[in-house]
Amino acid sequence: MRKNRHPIIKKSSQAAILWRCFSYLKPYRKIVIGVYITMVLIDLLAMVNPQVIRWTIDQGIAAGDTSLLTIAVGAILGLVLVKGVLSYFQGVWTEVASQSVAYDLRNAIQKKVTELSFSFHDTSEAGDLLARAIQDVERIRFLTGRASFRVLESTFLMLITIAVMLLMNPLLALLALVSLPLLIIQSIRFGRVFRPLSHQIQQQLSALTTRVEQNLRGVRVVKTFAQEEAEMERFLVENQKWYDLSATSARLQSNNMPLLHLIANITSVGVLLLGGIMVINQQLTLGELIAFTTYIAQLVSPVRFLGMVLPAITMATVSAERIFEILDTVPAVIEKPHAPALKLNRGEVRFEDVSFSYGRQAAVLKDISFTVEPRQVVALLGPTGSGKTSVVNLIPRFYDATAGRILIDGTDIRDVSLVSLRGQIGMVLQETTLFAATIRENIAFGRPEATQAEIEAAAKDAQAHEFILQMVHGYDTEVGERGVTLSGGQKQRLAIARALLTDPRILILDDATSSVDSETEHLIQMALERVMQNRTTFVIAHRLSTIHSADMILVLDKGRIAARGKHEDLMKTSALYASIYEKQIKPDSAPALGHTAAVSRKE
Repeated sequence: MRKNRHPIIKKSSQAAILWRCFSYLKPYRKIVIGVYITMVLIDLLAMVNPQVIRWTIDQGIAAGDTSLLTIAVGAILGLVLVKGVLSYFQGVWTEVASQSVAYDLRNAIQKKVTELSFSFHDTSEAGDLLARAIQDVERIRFLTGRASFRVLESTFLMLITIAVMLLMNPLLALLALVSLPLLIIQSIRFGRVFRPLSHQIQQQLSALTTRVEQNLRGVRVVKTFAQEEAEMERFLVENQKWYDLSATSARLQSNNMPLLHLIANITSVGVLLLGGIMVINQQLTLGELIAFTTYIAQLVSPVRFLGMVLPAITMATVSAERIFEILDTVPAVIEKPHAPALKLNRGEVRFEDVSFSYGRQAAVLKDISFTVEPRQVVALLGPTGSGKTSVVNLIPRFYDATAGRILIDGTDIRDVSLVSLRGQIGMVLQETTLFAATIRENIAFGRPEATQAEIEAAAKDAQAHEFILQMVHGYDTEVGERGVTLSGGQKQRLAIARALLTDPRILILDDATSSVDSETEHLIQMALERVMQNRTTFVIAHRLSTIHSADMILVLDKGRIAARGKHEDLMKTSALYASIYEKQIKPDSAPALGHTAAVSRKE
């Protein structure tokens, strides 16, 4: 599995991570205060209940006083009723607070992932991000809710129980407390072993989620190449790793809990033996012994609970680390504070000595300089890996140049807001991304407020209106995940309509149409020509008609501009251009030219 290589803050200590988790409870402090008020009241009632039992035995049962016994039973029932009401509000408020934390964290993750630059997503895996946004957030929800509450409740209950026991009988109390240091030491030892294991479990769960996500996303490719068995084997490997780690975790916890119980019960037996002798010798009443053993149960129960909840807290801490790793990632592309909106009047684009590299890799663009006048069409041509896509990705600031600058109408694009910059740029690429929504929603993605008439006008200009109307539900047709129900040509025409609807001043096009038939290719080309009118356009060229109509052709080779000019001049002056033209452009464009000629003859 690929490792995320993003700039993050220095790793925090476990205490700092926990403190940061609980800081998300701050907006809900009133609810949290209510939870802890009910906790104190419930724990105080827990102190009263054994004393009522003691009084009932010593004053009622031992004395044969039935009236006092009736009163005592009524008092116990009353205490149970009050405790039940308090527990109800405590449970509801605890859940509201923790669910609110989970809600805020998921929103923060979604916001951060949306804001992060392309460089983050280049090295991230969707399955890993999903695991962090769902499973890891759920563990933090448990941490900031029931887990933390139970820890504090258990600690408070232990302290006041110890205080009451010391007041009742210091000797028995000290005997009961002998096991506490051992219990604490064992819990600390367990946490040290369990935390790194929890991190491995979470990482492996992310790998497993990624494998599932990739299989679902690529199910058609898997079936096309009959790789179902191979993919199942790969999944089994990842699933087995997760199973083995989970089994190790279960064994550790299974060993830990009986050990905690053994330590706690040894002292309980000792207290019962010594207390029984004291009752026989009339140094202690039977009611006091029963009350004392009840307090011991209240003392041991929180310790046992801590043994169970500490592993969950450890896992939640690991989950928090993974979430904060995302939230602390510094975007590679940062908007200046209070950056003004781009005022685009003409549409001139200028590259001045621009160089660019992906992270620490070698530069993919070196000293690129050119100027595109308003409404000009620029064709980018070059071998695979020459830097064509990198050039167009820098214009909307998907990445930032590592040297030089890019200006639009004389303004450095790093000085304006990203929203205003990208709002002026439309992109239609070969790999079209559609959402699992209706055709109308996909076309209106860039302008959700667009009217039906505007959507239809964009679809007509993109040569998409007719095939949309032929569908059963027309513009309300669901296209499926990534537009799986549509053909490649249909998806590309919807992408063109989507770009048209935003009415951008600058266009970036990849007019590759090798995956569609000649008729669809002709329709797409007609749509692209309409889109390009009166707009500054960058085209990653694959077609003869694009080459011939371009105002300027930039020939890139190994990240540099090897030649520039018009088709006729470049055929004479650039051997590289002539070679690319003869081997790639001319053969690929021949079928389309034949189709165009046929259409012309028919007309």
